[in-house]
Amino acid sequence: MERAEPIIRRWLRPALWMLVLIPAVWLVARGVMSDLGANPIERIEDETGQWTLRLLAASLAVTPLITFTRWGWLIRERRFLGLAAFWYAVLHLSTYIGLDNFFDVDDIVKDVLKHLYVTVGMAAFLLLLPLAITSTKGWIRRLGGHRWNVLHRLVYVAAVAGCVHFLWSVKKDITEPLLYSAVFFVLFALRFLRRPARPTLRHAGERR
Repeated sequence: MERAEPIIRRWLRPALWMLVLIPAVWLVARGVMSDLGANPIERIEDETGQWTLRLLAASLAVTPLITFTRWGWLIRERRFLGLAAFWYAVLHLSTYIGLDNFFDVDDIVKDVLKHLYVTVGMAAFLLLLPLAITSTKGWIRRLGGHRWNVLHRLVYVAAVAGCVHFLWSVKKDITEPLLYSAVFFVLFALRFLRRPARPTLRHAGERR
């Protein structure tokens, strides 16, 4: 483990950038080649929504990984993954607003009020918004470590809301939504059943 750490530390961020960018680039390329199926807008919404959940799960997996490896430097990768998840959530919402509803505010409001899966999805995005805004070190200092940690526990609520949104949005096969829900359940269990040691002053505001 000690021998592998310098190599992993050197190449992890480039690998994460590839993880984040390649799906988006591939989605755009498939759109240009008209290879998104009979309903390309729905496909884009589905892909960006699932990548939001995947990256959110990856960000939550960092804390148990730190507990196992004692690699405290992974904290910055958790923030990176969290922001990447928010970026895909923005793409998901933008597709819904711009391509699916053509920026028609009245139709969007009616849809949010009428369909529960849209309501829950919008709630999930709004929960992620303050977490993305306050992800910087400056906001950690302004809020203080304790208040920042309390605020960022909303990520758990957002993850649950995202899974419910996915589950209620599918028409037939619910295998994938249930799989995501199971992954988040395991991550929550690891987080709460095996709490890491109290953070030092240096890392205050960096736990969740």
